Amino acid sequence: MVTAKSALEFQYQPLYKNNQIICGSGQTAVVTGWTIKQAIAKHLEESEFAAIGQLYSPTRGLSFLIRNLLANPHVRYLVVMNGTREDRTAGASQCLLDFFHHGFTLGVSDTGQPCWVVNSAVTGYIDGDIPGEILEQLRAAITCYEVSSSREAVQQVKALAQRSPLPVWGTPQVSLPRSQPQPTVLPGPRYGHRIEGRTIAETWVKIIHRIKTTGAIRPNAYDGQWQELIDLVAVITAEPEGFYFPEPNYLPVERPFLQQYISQMLDDAPSQEGVKYTYGQRLRSWFQRDQVKQVIHKLTADPNSARAVLSLWDVQSDADGENPPCLNHIWVRIVDRALSLTATFRSNDMFSAWVANAIGLRALQQHICDKVEERSGQPLTLGPLITVSQSAHIYDDCWEASDRIIAEHYPKICQQRDYTDPSGSFVITIQDGEILVEHLTPGSGEVVHCYAGKTAPQLYQQIAAACPALQIDHALYLGSELQKAEISLNTPGLTYEQDQPLRLPA
Repeated sequence: MVTAKSALEFQYQPLYKNNQIICGSGQTAVVTGWTIKQAIAKHLEESEFAAIGQLYSPTRGLSFLIRNLLANPHVRYLVVMNGTREDRTAGASQCLLDFFHHGFTLGVSDTGQPCWVVNSAVTGYIDGDIPGEILEQLRAAITCYEVSSSREAVQQVKALAQRSPLPVWGTPQVSLPRSQPQPTVLPGPRYGHRIEGRTIAETWVKIIHRIKTTGAIRPNAYDGQWQELIDLVAVITAEPEGFYFPEPNYLPVERPFLQQYISQMLDDAPSQEGVKYTYGQRLRSWFQRDQVKQVIHKLTADPNSARAVLSLWDVQSDADGENPPCLNHIWVRIVDRALSLTATFRSNDMFSAWVANAIGLRALQQHICDKVEERSGQPLTLGPLITVSQSAHIYDDCWEASDRIIAEHYPKICQQRDYTDPSGSFVITIQDGEILVEHLTPGSGEVVHCYAGKTAPQLYQQIAAACPALQIDHALYLGSELQKAEISLNTPGLTYEQDQPLRLPA
């Protein structure tokens, strides 16, 4: 067993994510993957382990874990949990094991930066700032053990604690360089944003652009920073059946992942110690009733009901719980035989999680729509999917990847925009010494209002007051056209025709 003196010498001191790690004084670090770390810690004495922490992502979390191990060279054993469905889906535990078993090679990250790439079927990166020879020393010094359950992990850690302590393998590496991109934040509102796109992919790029452009940089609860907007409403209007994936795929999820995640949203799951709930479990059985079936029954009986609500927040446990759900509330509504779904997230990782969230919700929306149509015998279409992200944020370790997505894809999306405006269109003419603006309804082109004036400011102020939902690009267009009309009105012989250059007499 580790002696009292050794325990003092071996106290684990993480450099990164220190508030996310349970620290001890042994020589075994435990990586729990997606299993909550407390499920292991509660069965162990502090002297039996060095550190216990979770690992969600092989591209975002691996470097922090490696750096913490390099800062604590007394750690000689690593127990890695790799047994849950979430572990296998994420691949982070497997990638960590492959780093120690198969090594790494020089390569580039998905943002084009030099890095070490783990020799694994799962893509994993380690900061290129860390010298390769130090990584090799770490691989040689630590012995890895793969386990598939909490019980097996506890047994393995206790067995290793019975061994005589090993000497430290090197000098603590506490000052290794680390590149950190700093975003440029433009002025903009912090609260209440609306973004619309035809597909999840298109909407996601717009979301990333909005947050990276105007989001406030704030500390988060995970020993880091994020860039954040408050109350971001995203509206997806035309996601195709089977889901759209761009080619090549730039989304943070792959198509093979879909069925597993959709199952977590739609299906119930048995409770397991140390394994967090799934959204499907919250919806199907957490409150001793199947809320999905309730909503289907409600809308079948009353298609006009505004009471089709699904709740995921448990007031008995979530306020003080370790892992409260990010998705809290779902509302389903039928309007003009189109079934829409609105989901509210208290906290939303918009870069890494929102796309999967939206896909799972769209699948739930489709399931409810199909069942209501089947039971009612009335045809329904799939309406928009709306997400309300109360804290819409991007973590600092994804800023660089976000900038790459924006640079490569946002300009293309802007070029493909449909300039139709739900607020309608405007016809501008000059008549009887005034500028006349007719406001037309979209589609039918019915005149619903007329504005008259002699100056552009006079008119655009009237239009802005009457049409506050006017799209930004449409408003800018109207401003330029109204200015042309004013110049023509005040310049004898100059002819104004909407969408055409000003003309002098022939």
